[in-house]
Amino acid sequence: MASSSSSVGLSFLTRNTIKVPLSIPKSFSSFPKLTFPSITCFYSATPRLDYNSFKKINPIHYCSNLPTASTNNTHYEFSDGSSEVELRLELGQGEITTKDIHVDANESSLAVRIQQSGIVRALMDTSTLYEKIKPAETIWYIDEDQLVISLKKQNSELKWPDIVESWESLSAGITQLLRGTSIYLVGESTEINQRIARELAVGLGYTPLSTEELLEAYAKQSMESWVNEEGSDAVAEAENAILESLSSYARAVIATLGGEKGAAGRANRWRHLFAGFTVWLSLSEATDEETAKEEAKRNMQDSGQGYSNAEVVVKLGGWDPNYSKAVAQAVLSALKRLILADKDLPGKKSLYIRLGCRGDWPEIKPPGWDPSTSPDTSSMSS
Repeated sequence: MASSSSSVGLSFLTRNTIKVPLSIPKSFSSFPKLTFPSITCFYSATPRLDYNSFKKINPIHYCSNLPTASTNNTHYEFSDGSSEVELRLELGQGEITTKDIHVDANESSLAVRIQQSGIVRALMDTSTLYEKIKPAETIWYIDEDQLVISLKKQNSELKWPDIVESWESLSAGITQLLRGTSIYLVGESTEINQRIARELAVGLGYTPLSTEELLEAYAKQSMESWVNEEGSDAVAEAENAILESLSSYARAVIATLGGEKGAAGRANRWRHLFAGFTVWLSLSEATDEETAKEEAKRNMQDSGQGYSNAEVVVKLGGWDPNYSKAVAQAVLSALKRLILADKDLPGKKSLYIRLGCRGDWPEIKPPGWDPSTSPDTSSMSS
């Protein structure tokens, strides 16, 4: 092991044949907590609906005083015309007029129902459109056996992969927003970080990396034995060196160590984590979204907790590995909202890396700025 008084050059060969150079810095010290907008997302261990696609979704019943019917498959055609998206729904058999059709469009939701022969049939009912629309400008009409709905996008620059926000549409569409920026997963559980990192990497076409695997490959021993022999501080220091080496990597999802042994849990180890988008996967005792948001706000105000530096917080109402993809979907949804709120973020991340990850995130100083001369960052970690 390298001590804090020396600098050792190392390299790791991952299963993805990516060579990771490692230099363990001489010393570490704390720096002030940085503030910037964060996104909170609540995920329940028992998903309410799985929006893989409307062709696979379970029937959704429309509550009415009339008998209702719902189809197992809603076939539709979708196209993105820059400023608007067009949706074509199959009307099915029977004579249907505009009087039989009810279209209810809101900023993020769309419900389409047909009332025919005393029965209300749902063609589509979603509260998760891919992005916000201008409901007052919704136009619809019948074209032979199809219902055509034109929805005006609030953000004409954003390309919609599909009409609904799903795992497929998010993983396909968010790459245009990320622009190659890596993602760092932090939190109390190394296992959760690793599982979600793998899911995200597969969906995005990114490289999955685990600091635990890299460290164990270097130490040639398990993480548990390393901690027992040298303590959690030594492991956190080594992981910080790994993060420095990975900070220049693009298109990677990095799972960090969880708990006390992890660098991310320490407020003075975030200099290189700021190189990518940081997501805190946090187990929660909350039973609903509002309670989870309040819990997240309290967590983010805790300047002594390293995880509070994260840009995205995903609260997990329990954990079940079988729902890893649902958690990964929540991560992508939150990241999408974060970047749409500030489209310059990926560019700022790139600039932060090019200037050497000096710890001046998110208020990046001009080139030539020396952090050692700043009273706010004079004790910044290496």
